[in-house]
Amino acid sequence: MSSSLNYLAFDLGASNGRALLGRFDGATLQLEELHRFPNGPVAVRGRLYWDAFALFEQIRRAIGLCTNRGVPLDALGIDTWGVDFALLGARRELLEMPRHYRDSRTDGVMQRVFERVPRAEIYRRTGIQFMALNTLYQLFAAAAESPRLLAAADRLLFMPDLLAFWLTGVDRSERSIASTSQMLSPRSGEWDEELLGKLDLPARILPEVQPTGTLCGPLSGEIADEVGQAGAPLIHTACHDTASAVVAVPGRGDDWAYISSGTWSIVGVERDDPLITDEGLAANFTNEAGAAGTIRFLKNVPGLWLLQECQRTWAAQGAPSRYEELLPAADAAPQLASLVHTEDPRFMQPGDMPARIRQACREAGQPEPRSPGEVTRCVLESLALTYRREFAVLERLIGRPIRTIHVVGGGSQNPLLNQLTADATGRPVVAGPAEATAIGNLLVQLLAQGRACTLAELRAIVSRSVSLKRYEPRQHEAWEQAESRMARPR
Repeated sequence: MSSSLNYLAFDLGASNGRALLGRFDGATLQLEELHRFPNGPVAVRGRLYWDAFALFEQIRRAIGLCTNRGVPLDALGIDTWGVDFALLGARRELLEMPRHYRDSRTDGVMQRVFERVPRAEIYRRTGIQFMALNTLYQLFAAAAESPRLLAAADRLLFMPDLLAFWLTGVDRSERSIASTSQMLSPRSGEWDEELLGKLDLPARILPEVQPTGTLCGPLSGEIADEVGQAGAPLIHTACHDTASAVVAVPGRGDDWAYISSGTWSIVGVERDDPLITDEGLAANFTNEAGAAGTIRFLKNVPGLWLLQECQRTWAAQGAPSRYEELLPAADAAPQLASLVHTEDPRFMQPGDMPARIRQACREAGQPEPRSPGEVTRCVLESLALTYRREFAVLERLIGRPIRTIHVVGGGSQNPLLNQLTADATGRPVVAGPAEATAIGNLLVQLLAQGRACTLAELRAIVSRSVSLKRYEPRQHEAWEQAESRMARPR
């Protein structure tokens, strides 16, 4: 029998969910993907929902797989995307399936909220960047659309909280996931009841907020009887997926920043306290909670979504669409020939992305990228220039230099993007781990059980457990002028 400790991480994303088994031998952490399952929006009568029951069933199935394999769990934890929530009644029954953050009920809601509470005041109170999908606007929309439903609600639980409640019977929340709501004070860690009162939103339904890395509770008797693992504790890990990913960034000292690279790119630094200024508001940077009482000062910018949509279009046309085909072709394509603003609204929705990119280049008087390799080069160089711009803003806001960029998540496996990022920013890039979110989830479970005491110790475990690759910036004077040539949003 192995002497390793066994931890289970549920990492639920907007397109799929995974259960990863982590084995910790006291020095290194080894990962095994135990179970993978689809996730996505369910459209019903013009509304978008999450199928929470299906997610819960997959979680139960994965725990049962551990039992069937004779693997006793020392703990488990759940991380998900932010902002979305469920409403429960007085008997803690689910009143409605959780709405998807892309549901249209929030269209135009931000402006109505600003008529009640000015934008600057909301930022001063919460430190959170403005996106229509934030819980604050979803809840305001729910109050207008379904007042009876909201009146019947006795508890609001975010997605990881809901799944944890069904597993343990404990209806609390965790700091990192609660902070995405734009309803939590980053200074006190408490709900901003005055802000909610100004918007006539019921603070009474909000759950108690627990620090990251605390015990939620053991699996309930009913669940333990069904799937085994009696007494296995569920930990309030860093329940927001980006918070978990940042835990696994193997940075040292205080002069590094990170990009959590996937469909979106999360560009930021780790701080001991929130940074809430007029300049931060203008730049739309956010102060989200992290592990060990830290603040993740960051900005969400477009990521590999543009390339993913291109790949879908090319696959449907029978054109080259796999990374192993696209990256060599992109590497051979002309450098900095065509560039687009990745925040252009036309790129936000699914569709024929190569055609939209060509249109944006044509309108800007730039050569239109034609082949998949040329379009891929355009996308990756445009992303690298986006990072260049945002890191310049970030350095100005925090008042200190950033000397190293750590890229984690799926995008860390894209060597061309990593090299272009180093070239564009003029800083070395350290790539890895790709499984940062799951690793961070597992690491916080270790922290909760005293297997490590600090974030530095957790990050040392990452450095011992995974292979990292370093990319040095190459001299390329054209990057200095390239940003001014980017096609402007229409």
